[in-house]
Amino acid sequence: MKNNLLMLFFIGLTTYTWAQDSLATLNAEQVLQAVKKYHPIAQQAIIGVAKAEADITIARGAFNPIIGTYLAQKTLSGTNYYNYVLPQIKLPTWYGVELSAGTANINGDRLTEDETPGRTSVVGITIPLAQNLVLDKRRAFLKQAKLYHTLAQVEQRALMNDVLMHAIDAYWTWVKAHQTYVILKNNVEINERRLTLVKKAVANGERPPIDTVEALTQLQNFELQQTQHWLAFQNAGLQLSAYLWKPNNEPYYLPETIIPQAGWENEVNISSFNIALVDLLSTSNQSNPNLVAYQYKIEALTVNQKLKFQELLPKLDLSYNWLNKGYTPQFNTNLGTDNYQVGLKFEMPLFLGYGRGEYKKAGLKLQDTKLDFNLKQQQTELKIKRYHNDFITLQKQIELQRNNYNNYQIMLRAEEALFYNGESSMFLINSREAKALEALEKLIDLKTKYFKTIYALQWSAGLLN
Repeated sequence: MKNNLLMLFFIGLTTYTWAQDSLATLNAEQVLQAVKKYHPIAQQAIIGVAKAEADITIARGAFNPIIGTYLAQKTLSGTNYYNYVLPQIKLPTWYGVELSAGTANINGDRLTEDETPGRTSVVGITIPLAQNLVLDKRRAFLKQAKLYHTLAQVEQRALMNDVLMHAIDAYWTWVKAHQTYVILKNNVEINERRLTLVKKAVANGERPPIDTVEALTQLQNFELQQTQHWLAFQNAGLQLSAYLWKPNNEPYYLPETIIPQAGWENEVNISSFNIALVDLLSTSNQSNPNLVAYQYKIEALTVNQKLKFQELLPKLDLSYNWLNKGYTPQFNTNLGTDNYQVGLKFEMPLFLGYGRGEYKKAGLKLQDTKLDFNLKQQQTELKIKRYHNDFITLQKQIELQRNNYNNYQIMLRAEEALFYNGESSMFLINSREAKALEALEKLIDLKTKYFKTIYALQWSAGLLN
């Protein structure tokens, strides 16, 4: 009887493992892949990029040729005042120059002196000489649409970076909850067998009856903790389920039969991560989507500021039209001698209040965004350094806690040996066992925090996508 009891006590707090051959498992890489493929935010990010592509199409539409015609007729008291047939096509160009061509068929008894009766044709060009020469709304909107399209792609990466971090954080919380539950389940089984043996020892007169109460109390305490950790494991699974979706956009609820993959401490996915502080800081400044997004925002606002500056300039447009009788255009090389129409249009507000206000506002928006960028850059750098400090510290803490747990195990086994020799009690055994359990739970907590921190390092640098 004593030998059996001693052998049971020497089992200690070895971690209980399930027969995982009959259970499905889940690892971090599978969680990340599932989120990338099926999470609604991933789909919404794709939609955002598609919207930006549509905006480019809209902006390019401003450069499409425009065809139109003007038809008019007036007859009064038997008099044919006029008949107008004026088809025309206009072609905007990238450089602000507008080309046009058209024909006219005009006849009637009451035409004005500047109207040419009969069939005529015209080919013209309009050139801005001040405002809109360097940049106009059409060019500005197209440039901004292209920048916002790239910005949408960058923001898609930023969204996925955040979602993946939340998902992997939920995953490691789930792993911690499962491992803690397994430990308590193991302890309950050990204490059930211990209680049985203690009862036999008491019945044989080898131990005092109080030991039965001590063993039962320890068992009940572990059973209570087991139910609490089972609940925590189930709730952690629900939290993780929030990031797991099916291909048909239906939510997926993680069943309790799925557990973390065996050997979860040997995380394979992180082997390719670069955790050097200098490299992370350098990479973040160059490719962090949260920082790159600001660069495209600044470029778009710079285009807007240039456009507002154009509105400060006077509007001075030169137009020249080649005229010809009939519908067959004939270009005259002597531009200023015959068959032409030339015009010069000038407009300028007297006080430029609207233009100055818009230009100042555009400059302030640009300045504000640059300040936000500098602040975001500093916050990102500090975040990376903080997580890197956590990473280094956790490595040391895990080693210390592992040694701490091993020492508690040694003390527990020594107490068990004293108990076998009649020099100890169930109270001391239970105390040692509780301390060893607490140390093991702390060790698991540090390990899962360690993995969370490694992923957080990648996330803070904008690389988790």
